[in-house]
Amino acid sequence: LGSSPVTIVVTSEADTWDIDDTSSCRGRGHFVDWAKMPEPQGPARIPRDVLGRPPKELKRLAREGCWAGSHAGRARLYPRLIQRVSCRLVTPDALVYRDVAGRLFGKPSVSSHPLPEFLEGCPVPTYCLSPHGVTALKKILICVGALFPDITHSPLLPALAALLLHYSEDEAQCFESLSRLIASNAPHAAYIDQSFLAHQASCMTFGDLASKHCPAAHKLVAGAAENVLEVYSEWLSWLFPGLPFGYAVRVLDVFLLEGQKVLYRIALALLKQFRLSAAPAGLQGCDVKAELQAFVRNIAEHLTVDKLLERAFAIRLFSRKELWLLHMANRKALVERGITVVQRRPSFHLAVDMQKFSSSTVTAQEMRLVWSWIPERFSLFPPLLLFSTSEDGCSLQRFYTCCEGYEPTVLLIKTTEGEVCGAFLSSDWAERKKSGATSGFFGTGECFVFTV
Repeated sequence: LGSSPVTIVVTSEADTWDIDDTSSCRGRGHFVDWAKMPEPQGPARIPRDVLGRPPKELKRLAREGCWAGSHAGRARLYPRLIQRVSCRLVTPDALVYRDVAGRLFGKPSVSSHPLPEFLEGCPVPTYCLSPHGVTALKKILICVGALFPDITHSPLLPALAALLLHYSEDEAQCFESLSRLIASNAPHAAYIDQSFLAHQASCMTFGDLASKHCPAAHKLVAGAAENVLEVYSEWLSWLFPGLPFGYAVRVLDVFLLEGQKVLYRIALALLKQFRLSAAPAGLQGCDVKAELQAFVRNIAEHLTVDKLLERAFAIRLFSRKELWLLHMANRKALVERGITVVQRRPSFHLAVDMQKFSSSTVTAQEMRLVWSWIPERFSLFPPLLLFSTSEDGCSLQRFYTCCEGYEPTVLLIKTTEGEVCGAFLSSDWAERKKSGATSGFFGTGECFVFTV
C-alpha cells in the first residue's frame, strides 16, 4: 500500500470530457479495477445487527475496522449509514440524478461537458477506479455542479465521490450518498466545506489544533518553514489524496459516522508521526510541504492503519461545538481581512515583516516561532507595540495603562539572566478589575505561557 501510487486527474476550467451513457450499468464493483484493489484486511466481523447498535458502539466498531474485512460489507453499510445523516428537506436523490444525467448526457449520444468551476485547482483522485469508473466519477461531479450551484470550492468533495463510487451499485446511488453529505444540517457536525472561506477557516483551525496538541511537531515545522500557515493549508491533502487507498477508506469508515472532527484527529496523528520520523538533524533546508506529502504517501513504512487510527483517537480534541465555534471565529477573522473568494493565503510576512523586525527581547526567528503559536485568526493581523520598558519605563501602573483596552496581547519578558518567557493573553487587561479586588484570574482557554 505504501508504494502504490494514487492516480490523479489534473483538471482546469477548460477541461472537457466525452461522456456517453454506457457508464450507468448496475451492480456493485462495476466501477473498480480489481487488479488495483487491496485485499480485505482479514475476515469480515460485521455483526448482523450492526445498524441496531447504539451510536457509541457503532463508532467503536468502525474505529476498530469491523467492516475492513469485506468490500461487500462496506457496499451494504455505506448507503445505510449515510441515510442516517440529517440533511436538508429538499436534497437531490437518485431519481433526481437519473433525470438530470439523462438530460445532460443524453441517450445514446455523446456530448462534452466542462468540469464544475468548484473543482478548479482541486485534485481529483481516482484510486482503484477503472476507466469506466473514472467516466462515472466525472458525470457525478458534473451533476453535483449543476444541482449545487452554491458550491464554489471543495477540495474534499472529489475524493469522497471517488471513494464512495468504489462501493456504490450505480452512479445514482453514489450521487445520493454524496448529496446527503453535502446537504447535512446536523448541528456542529459538518462533513464537507463548500467555499474557499470555509476551507481556509478549516485550515486555520487545524493550525490552532496543531500548536495545541502537537507542540513538538509544530515547533519542528515552524522552525523549518518560512510560512507555517502555508504548510497547514495543505492538511486536508495529507488525507485525500495523500493516503493510500487502504488507509483512505478506513478514514472514510469513521468519517461517515463522526464528521470532520475525525479528519482533524487523523491529520494531527500524521503530523505527530512525521516529527518522530524526521531526520535527527531536523528539516532545515527542506521543502516541508513536499516532505510531509512524501511521508504520508509512504505511511505504510511507518505505521499500520490500525495504529494510525489508535493514535488519532487518543488525541483529546475539543467537543464538536467548541470546534465549530473556533472555526466560526477563524471564518470571521478572514472576512474582516477581506478574504472570501479563492485567493492565495495571506503570507506570514504580511503580519510580521521580518526584514524590519527589531527587538532587544527576541530575535526575528524567535518571534516567528512565537507568532506561529498564537491562534491563527489573530496572526493574520500585524502586531502593534503597546509597551516597552526601554521606552515606557518599569512602572507596573504605566504597563496597565498602556495595555488596557486591547485584546489579545502577547507579553514578552527577558530576565536578567538572558532567559526569554512570555504569555498570550486573549482578554483585555482591564478584565482584572471587573470582579473587584478579589478576582484571582481572568481570561479564556486560549491563554498560555511559554518559554523561548
